[in-house]
Amino acid sequence: MTVRQLPESIVNRIAAGEVVERPASAVKELIENALDAGARRIDVLTDGGGRRLIRVTDDGEGMTQADLALAVERHATSKLKGDDLLAIDTLGFRGEALPSIGAVARLTITTHHQSEPHAWSITVDAGKESAIKPAALARGTSVEVRDLFYATPVRLKFLKTDRSEAEAVRDVVRRLAMSRPDVAFTLAGEERAPVTWAAAKDELTRLGDVLGADFRANAIAIEAEREGARVTGFAGLPTLSRANTLAQYLFVNGRPVRDKLLIGAVRAAYADYLPRDRHPLLALFVSLDAREVDVNVHPAKTEVRFRDGGLVRGLIVSALKEALARDGRRAATTGGGATIAAFRPVARRGTYDWRSSPSRPVGFVSPRSATALGFAEAAQAAFDVGEPSADARVESFEPAADLIERPLGAARAQVHETYIVAQTRDGLVIVDQHAAHERIVYERMKAAIGRSGVARQILLIPEVVELDEADAGRLVARADDLASFGLAIESFGPGAVAVRETPSMLGEVDVQGLIRDLAEHAAEWDDDLPLERRLLHVSATMACHGSVRAGRRLKPEEMNALLREMEETPNSGQCNHGRPTYVELKLTDIERLFGRR
Repeated sequence: MTVRQLPESIVNRIAAGEVVERPASAVKELIENALDAGARRIDVLTDGGGRRLIRVTDDGEGMTQADLALAVERHATSKLKGDDLLAIDTLGFRGEALPSIGAVARLTITTHHQSEPHAWSITVDAGKESAIKPAALARGTSVEVRDLFYATPVRLKFLKTDRSEAEAVRDVVRRLAMSRPDVAFTLAGEERAPVTWAAAKDELTRLGDVLGADFRANAIAIEAEREGARVTGFAGLPTLSRANTLAQYLFVNGRPVRDKLLIGAVRAAYADYLPRDRHPLLALFVSLDAREVDVNVHPAKTEVRFRDGGLVRGLIVSALKEALARDGRRAATTGGGATIAAFRPVARRGTYDWRSSPSRPVGFVSPRSATALGFAEAAQAAFDVGEPSADARVESFEPAADLIERPLGAARAQVHETYIVAQTRDGLVIVDQHAAHERIVYERMKAAIGRSGVARQILLIPEVVELDEADAGRLVARADDLASFGLAIESFGPGAVAVRETPSMLGEVDVQGLIRDLAEHAAEWDDDLPLERRLLHVSATMACHGSVRAGRRLKPEEMNALLREMEETPNSGQCNHGRPTYVELKLTDIERLFGRR
């Protein structure tokens, strides 16, 4: 078979398959070009999810006639100052985007450079270039792409619905908007209502505009630097989590990336706060010398390689852990707003007739009827509403005056033998006693392991737990790891383990339930799961079994002791599963519910 040189048009179409995978890829390349050109406003318009039309207009510096002629040629770029691919400080640098798009679509570029009297325009139709013509444009560049992939019909078959493609475009614009809060973005199209993000004064303002008010209210600032690498941004509290990693926005030197190393670092940092199937919301910006990161890994430029990956991973993990430990208690205070919001619809239901309520006590007399009856002593019996119609199991008592000034206040009551109600100086706190104590036990266990190991208590009679043979084998294989937590087990024949010692800090514990839960976790472990993460699973499971259970009645001194321990315990705002341990309601919010403000 004879070797031959492929025509330029075929080469461009092959390259387009890597650079322009879908409409969102074209939008990304065009916006990056606009940002590199110094744009301060970028407008994006799509039709058919970008399949029929993509138009990106910016107010950047534009191109001269000579530059425009070269811009549609392969590997022609203004981004590289020299030939050093290790010193890239722009988003684009390959010189492939425009010719690749022009090879598979109808591409029109109109641009106006301030050094020239008017704008210029060029069209590339399936790789065929037109002559450059004078055009009308006040400033910057406007790129229009019509009938994307019409020159490669097979590619069209792989596109999803217009709505799905439009959502992919929206995600691209969102990510680039987050990376440049100083630039205004507008996104419009028939598939969506127009969205405008005005230029913001800081990162958090832009992130709140893009990700919503919930993120702004639950975000904690991240900032750390080590050996020339720096990480900044904002991370959501553990109580604001998602079922996937799609809400994790990661940037390296201003470039949106999807990097396994960075995602793994985030997972490791939150391992103490979230279960394995939940993921945090965050936007992190990693900055380091251009020579320390290779962005020339893939034409899409969404993958990077670090010269010192361990440095970057360690920096992110430590920065996130420090911030979460610092602001851990905020996880519960932000829940107060949601709690108030849940009450408001009831408070505002003006058409509700309380007199017809099924819970209206027998013998209740309305105020008007009471007035008619008079206020004689006998008539006052009409106001006796009898016993409460619901069993709330509330035990209340007077608080200690000095404790009200503490952050979590003084315990006033226990409701349903599960929730502690405490009074603070300017509001009240509702605590989930099991979730709160679970975090306390967990942190104690970690501290004990870090010092000298967990103290054990020997069982008078070893307890035998029957398990599936495979589960029993997995636990016995990790007996040494479990021993560091104060749990001594050994094989007791096929499908059974004998428990001889348990952690003393857990007190009386349901050994059968604990071992079975650990066996379930062990089934998910594999060689790729770091030992640290496996040990955290063990700690969390033991803490859950060794904490105060819901349904246990506590004495006032026990409740106050729990509140004081929460104040001293790191990360006490949420339990080991990412749920809040308490919510705080400000008195002003409560008064607003009743129209007092």
